[in-house]
Formats: sequence, C-alpha cells, structure tokens
Amino acid sequence: MSRGQESGRNGGAGCAARLVVAGRVQGVGFRWFTQRAADGLRLSGWVRNRRDGTVEAEVVGERAAVQACIDRLREGPPGSEVSRVDIEWAEAPGGSGARFEIRPTL
Repeated sequence: MSRGQESGRNGGAGCAARLVVAGRVQGVGFRWFTQRAADGLRLSGWVRNRRDGTVEAEVVGERAAVQACIDRLREGPPGSEVSRVDIEWAEAPGGSGARFEIRPTL
C-alpha cells in the first residue's frame, strides 16, 4: 500500500486497524510509545518490530479512538522519523483482549 492508503473502512463503533509504520521507528522507543498511546485511548491490540526495520501493530477499539492513535503514531516519539503508515481497516476481531501488548520481533 502507498503512504496513508486505507482499505476496508469500517464506520461502526468497533473496528481494527492493521498498521505498518516505516522510517526510523526502531531503537527509538516506538513500541512503548505505541503502547502508551493505545492504553491512553483505551484500545486493545499489539505492536512489534519486524526484521525489515518497520513496526507492525493491530489497534482495536472505537473508530475515533483508533484514528486518534494512528494520528499519534504518524508523529512518533522523539528521535523517530515516520516516513509512511500503511493502514488496513477491518472489523474488530471477536474475543479482542482488554490489553495492548508488546510482542516479540517477527
């Protein structure tokens, strides 16, 4: 997907966004920044580094809160430089947990 491209928009209250964030996003606290942003917005899901240098996340919750989280991730923590955020929208998965976790690198 291209910069900021979105597919499968879900206008309902519960949705999920699968994100791939590119740029200088590893070694700068990006996963912890993502977890704090998601926790502050009461979202569930996960975040992890990928071996290709990107960060991948799945953010689940109310559409407005998910969008607010994406907006924060586009800015990133100090020391990061976000060049692209690819977004795939989906319906919230059944049995979504109440936590946002940091997962091991994939």
